[in-house]
Amino acid sequence: MEQTPELKVPRHVAIIMDGNGRWALQRGLPRIEGHRAGAETVHRVVQTCCDLGIEYLTLYAFSTENWQRPVAEIRDLMRLLRTFLGHHLADLKQNQIRLNAIGQIERLPLYVRRSLRQVMAETADHKRGTLTLALSYGSRAEIVAAARALAVKVQAGELQPEAIDEALFEAHLYTVGLPPPDLVIRTSGEMRLSNFLLWQASYAELWVTATLWPDFSKEEFAAAIEEYSRRRRRFGGLHHA
Repeated sequence: MEQTPELKVPRHVAIIMDGNGRWALQRGLPRIEGHRAGAETVHRVVQTCCDLGIEYLTLYAFSTENWQRPVAEIRDLMRLLRTFLGHHLADLKQNQIRLNAIGQIERLPLYVRRSLRQVMAETADHKRGTLTLALSYGSRAEIVAAARALAVKVQAGELQPEAIDEALFEAHLYTVGLPPPDLVIRTSGEMRLSNFLLWQASYAELWVTATLWPDFSKEEFAAAIEEYSRRRRRFGGLHHA
């Protein structure tokens, strides 16, 4: 799908990539095979963003709650993440996409952090777009960490409480430097945000599909963008004819 003058393309799309495990179980496969298939979907979606001129894409790849999964599954997911980073570095370079990561990155295995640092360093100067992976990410923990950082500054006498406003608070979130998402997509049909970008997505448009993430196609992504283009964003105000 090519961008048309009539199409109002979001600047920032955030996606809750849900349904990998169910996709695998429906086919009698181990859950990790669903995650592998989902990694290929990431490649398709990143390419579609490039084609449509979407500047920012944020993917909910691993939540803080996901640490509660079986140790073997977490190990497989971390290895898959390292493989993904290695395989897609060339694509990121070709498309001039910068890689970014948000979350409690220090909780990831050392070999994953090394791969992340390498790819982020090699793509740091890319200007065409930004791919952000939310890894070991939880929005509540992010908000608490921001509040704690501000409290420390107040206690140290570096900041007056009355100086704290929304802009200053946002400057202490993991997503500092990123615009708020315009569109949040969730696959697998679940109707919840699951602790994803709760502050940042306050006025984002929501689009939910029953399609499981490995089956999420370029065509369905394009349909989501077309639906977004038809919506009117009022941000609490009124639209006058």
